[in-house]
Amino acid sequence: MRFIELSLSAQTAYMELLNQAQMQELARSAAHLNGNFAVKQVKGHTYWYFAYRDIDGAVRQLYVGPDEERVRNLIERFREDKPREILPLVRSAMALGCDSVVPQHFRVVRRLSEYGFFRAGGVLVGTHALLCIGNSLGIRFTDGARTLDMDFAHAGRNISLALPSNIRVDVEKALDSLEMGFLPISAFHGGGGGTYLNPKNPEFRLDFLTPISRKGGSIRITNLNVALQGLKFMEFSLEEATQAVLLCNEGAVVVNIPSPPRFAIHKLIVYGERKGEFRLKAHKDLLQAAALIEYLSAHRTAELRLAWEDALSRGAGWRKRAMEGFAALTKLQPPVSGLDVLG
Repeated sequence: MRFIELSLSAQTAYMELLNQAQMQELARSAAHLNGNFAVKQVKGHTYWYFAYRDIDGAVRQLYVGPDEERVRNLIERFREDKPREILPLVRSAMALGCDSVVPQHFRVVRRLSEYGFFRAGGVLVGTHALLCIGNSLGIRFTDGARTLDMDFAHAGRNISLALPSNIRVDVEKALDSLEMGFLPISAFHGGGGGTYLNPKNPEFRLDFLTPISRKGGSIRITNLNVALQGLKFMEFSLEEATQAVLLCNEGAVVVNIPSPPRFAIHKLIVYGERKGEFRLKAHKDLLQAAALIEYLSAHRTAELRLAWEDALSRGAGWRKRAMEGFAALTKLQPPVSGLDVLG
C-alpha cells in the first residue's frame, strides 16, 4: 500500500485546523481594513477575494480561496467568530496521525506567508505540497514524501494563470529576515535563476519556479522581488490551485497548493524530463504520482480523468511525455491500482 488512510478523528482535526488557520489568516489580513468580499473568474474558475483601497488610493485584493462551500462558510463566520488558539489544534492533528514538516522548513514557509507571498498568488509545490495534499485527502503517504529542498511557484507574468493580486511582496527580504544564510545561486556561479542556497548547507535549497517563457531561462518579477526559473509544463500544476494548511509542532500556515489530480498528472508529465543526475528525482516523482493515482482513481475518479484528458489535449509534446510517465507507472512494483481510469 502506497498510503494509509487517516482515522476519522484525524481528518476532523485537520479540517478544524484548516478552518481556524484560515480564520486567523483572514483576521490578520482583513480585520482592520475597510473593504468587501468579492468573486472573480479566472480561466473559467471562481475565486474569492477581499478587496480594499490602500493608503495610496489603489484597490488591492487579498486572496481568500476558491469558490467552494468551505470558503463560503469561512466568509460567513468571519464577522462573527474569533479564531481559536492554533497550537493545541496542531498538536492534536499531529498526534492523531496528520503529517508535518521539520521546523526549519516550516519557518521558511511561515515567513513567506507573513510577507504575503501566498496572498500574491504564490503556490507551494513539490514534496511539501504532497504532504499537504495527503492531509487534505485524509491519507498519509508511505513512499517518496521526504526531501531537503523546497519548491515554490508563481505564474509570474502569465496573469491568466495567476490568482489575481496586485500586492507587492519582497521575497528576498523575507528570506534575509530568516537569517538562515540563503543566497541566490547567482552569488555562487553567476546567472539568474530562482534558486537560493546556504553555502554551509547546500542540500537545503529553495527553488522558485514559473511556467517557461518563449525566451526560456528565468524572469525577474518586480512586485515579488524574486527571480523565477522557467520550467516546462509548470502551468499545468498552477491551474485550479486550492488551499491547505502546512503543519509543524511550531504552528500552522495556510498555503496555496496544486489540485491533487493536477499534481499527480504533472508528476507523470515531468517524469521523462528528468535526465542524468536527476533520474533519482524522477523515480520520486513516479512514486508520488502512483500513490495519488491509487487514491484518486477510487475517490475522485472524474477529476482525475479530466486532468488526464486535459494533459493529453495540449499537443503532441504533452501527450508523448504523459504516455512516457504512464508507461513507467505500469512497470512499478507492486502494481499501481486504478490505472484503468487513465487508460
